[in-house]
Amino acid sequence: MRSLSQFILFVIFIFSINNAACAQTKQLSTEDQLLQDSIYNSNKKKILNFSMKEFDTLFFEFFNRKNDPNITLTKTQFYNYTVQIAAFSDRLAKLYPDQKDVAAQNKEHWLSERYEDYLKYKDSQKK
Repeated sequence: MRSLSQFILFVIFIFSINNAACAQTKQLSTEDQLLQDSIYNSNKKKILNFSMKEFDTLFFEFFNRKNDPNITLTKTQFYNYTVQIAAFSDRLAKLYPDQKDVAAQNKEHWLSERYEDYLKYKDSQKK
């Protein structure tokens, strides 16, 4: 189970590096930050109790929906996924204290995901 968790953490880290290399360094709007805070506060307890299977389901559902050219997530849906993925990093940090720095970087990455960048990505899929 520990190796599966480390593999998942590694995959998240790779996605983070890939997205960070392509992402712009713009700040989230105040409205987006408030939405994230609301989602984080209402889901934190639930996410901290997620099993790896539940997290895998959430993680792959997000990437499948994000990459499906026929689906465009609403702002709330988009941030619901990214904030829940970020919150799971808190759980990983508690389970694997030696991976605390990686978990913190992943959390920061997922909380810096911007809906506007997602919409640009969706536009590029249509071309």
